[in-house]
Amino acid sequence: MSRVRPAPPSSTVKAEGLRLRARLRYLYHGSSPLAVRFRLAVIVIDFAIIGFFLAAPILHEAGLVFYVVDYVIATILAADLAARAWAHTDLKDWLKKPATWIDLFVLATLLFPAWLFNFGFLRLLRLWTLLNSDFFWRTVGHKYDDTRVEEITKALASLVTFIFVVTGFVYATFRDTHPGISGYLDALYFTVATLTTTGFGDITLPGNWGRVLSIVVMLTGITLFLRLAQTIFRPHKISYPCPTCGLHKHDPDAVHCKACGEILCIPDEGA
Repeated sequence: MSRVRPAPPSSTVKAEGLRLRARLRYLYHGSSPLAVRFRLAVIVIDFAIIGFFLAAPILHEAGLVFYVVDYVIATILAADLAARAWAHTDLKDWLKKPATWIDLFVLATLLFPAWLFNFGFLRLLRLWTLLNSDFFWRTVGHKYDDTRVEEITKALASLVTFIFVVTGFVYATFRDTHPGISGYLDALYFTVATLTTTGFGDITLPGNWGRVLSIVVMLTGITLFLRLAQTIFRPHKISYPCPTCGLHKHDPDAVHCKACGEILCIPDEGA
């Protein structure tokens, strides 16, 4: 008669949990080549998932295959979120971040696609959370000494995310109920034409709510375009914290802090 193996003591389980947490912190927050490669792999998977989100309105017609891929991605995203939560120093602080709640909502749309598919356009917010995350810039953008590339990328991410979120909303709301919106490309065409205030007029949304949506798209689009142009054309700045007042952005050749006059020792970019 075989013996029943006793359960491991709680101290052993706790020690294994601490080792796992330390390992996850090393991978998600470490600076070693192995940790950087791990985060790069996670980022590549994230972009592949975002690509699936973009194609979801078309792939949805595939039926069972779509749902299989949907649940595989849900499993990957759930594992990633659980690992990030476990690796974070303060779970409550992690839950306070808006990006965390966006990712949790994206996960909910993946777990319940039959009920939440009409909210699937919000999955594209994952692109915004990724390109605005410290996780991304510690991995990909650590080689940049200034904030110019980061600011342009974030501004572009906001614009692209807005375009595809609005496109998804228009497609989910007006498809088959408005003769001008018969496919995803029609919704994208309307969004870009409205956002750029081109106003061809061949596709317009009906009713007062359609007009309100068009106004919101135009105003927000112009704002995002101006922000992108500002980040591209404004004078070049670098990130160097002032030891006295903490001001981060300075001219590359600045000798004194503009805020408090403290003498700065900004290293040359080529150093």
